[in-house]
Amino acid sequence: MAAGAGTGLIGPGRLVVVVGPSGAGKDTLIACARVRLAGDPTIVFPLRIVTRTASAAEDHQIISDRDFATAAEAGAFALWWEAHGLKYALPAGIDDDIRAGRTVVCNVSRGIVGWLRRRYARVGVVLVTAPTEVLTTRLAARGRASDGDIAQRIGRTAPPDAELSPDHVIENVGDLEHGTANLVAAISGAAKLRGGEAV
Repeated sequence: MAAGAGTGLIGPGRLVVVVGPSGAGKDTLIACARVRLAGDPTIVFPLRIVTRTASAAEDHQIISDRDFATAAEAGAFALWWEAHGLKYALPAGIDDDIRAGRTVVCNVSRGIVGWLRRRYARVGVVLVTAPTEVLTTRLAARGRASDGDIAQRIGRTAPPDAELSPDHVIENVGDLEHGTANLVAAISGAAKLRGGEAV
């Protein structure tokens, strides 16, 4: 994981990261929020780049392992990480968006939140959760072989609460409209965001 960070924090825009266990519904909420906020040019929803074929469960750009390595070496990614045997990245252009004062919203691994807070001036963390039985049902319904073992995905150890320290928590069960409204509120600045000296 990692694109090389400079000596200062990237800003003055915001990075809003949506994190949580597999099956919590992060991508569904992000997709709904993207539609709700489509008229606001100051909010950007970049597609993740993933070494997995696209599916109905997640909209992303497809890339091979070889091309991923080449792109990472060439500096094409702002950040990247590995999880569940796959590689994920976000394009380098999000740093330009943040420098231009825009808000970038994306789904990332919980494991890189600490690193992001050391790289970006204003980071908001939205934790999306759901009961274990709900997570299991949702992952089984996907029927996606590349997801791997469901129990292992759900049981994967998350960073300690003190390290993750989410600014907003969404219990994503029941009404999708309610979860979407909560995410939109967090993106729009209702959630407390961490400050820092931007460059």
